[in-house]
Amino acid sequence: MSSAAPIGVMDSGVGGLSVLAELRRSLPAEDWLYLGDTAHMPYGARPDDEIRELTNRAVSALHARGVKAVVVACNTASAFSLDHLRARFELPIIGLVPAVKPAVEATRSGVVGVLATPGTLRGTLLRDVIERFAVPAGVRVLQAVSTELVPLVEAGQAQGARAREVLREVLTPLARAGADQLVLGCTHYPFLAGSIRAEFGETLTLVDSGAAVARHTRRVLEGAGLLNDRDDAGQVTYLVTGSAEALRPVIATLSTENGHNGGHIPSAPPEAPRIESIQT
Repeated sequence: MSSAAPIGVMDSGVGGLSVLAELRRSLPAEDWLYLGDTAHMPYGARPDDEIRELTNRAVSALHARGVKAVVVACNTASAFSLDHLRARFELPIIGLVPAVKPAVEATRSGVVGVLATPGTLRGTLLRDVIERFAVPAGVRVLQAVSTELVPLVEAGQAQGARAREVLREVLTPLARAGADQLVLGCTHYPFLAGSIRAEFGETLTLVDSGAAVARHTRRVLEGAGLLNDRDDAGQVTYLVTGSAEALRPVIATLSTENGHNGGHIPSAPPEAPRIESIQT
């Protein structure tokens, strides 16, 4: 496998762009194929077997285009599909783990919140990390769920009135119970950071997996001898299973944002994103 091959990144939609931003900071010389399965978004409320099948089809599409590794930048897909994918494909498959460990280490109140999709809460991955890190530390983990937030981000309304209303509804009980850390258990949720802060100020410190996944991806590629050692910056090609034109303005906006502070990604190309519609 060539070190010059691109790295694949997949998500059910555009939420994985928050992970892609961290990956590009950590690995600026790499080329990327980002696949958003927007025709089947959101994954969170789908049956387990369907989530696995959709994830398999997306990774198969990236594999067919010659990627050297795949980052499953979707908490729900990671919760149900990683073992299956690693058994099927002979290339590095990197998934997401909810960032419970750093939240547990940072909490001062002893109460941590997790904002997730129904699928992530249904899977075993979140339960496993809670049992491994929160329970031994005596930290209480409170969970919040919404089916509305992912579609709002996909529609470019992460900073809109309805997003703030939903966040107020689902997160107020956590804040009142004393949570001081909020684990963002979906890659769409870093794009809601501005709305969360507008509603809760500094009450909740936001924690996600993006930077940790980027560091782990770099270690995996180094270990496999697959790091691209060129000097110039890599490029991104975006693949979507829905309408490319409908998503172009959303991708153009989110691909140049850092979900946590709204700042620009230094490596983001200034030109319009290259987006292609595909079937998986």
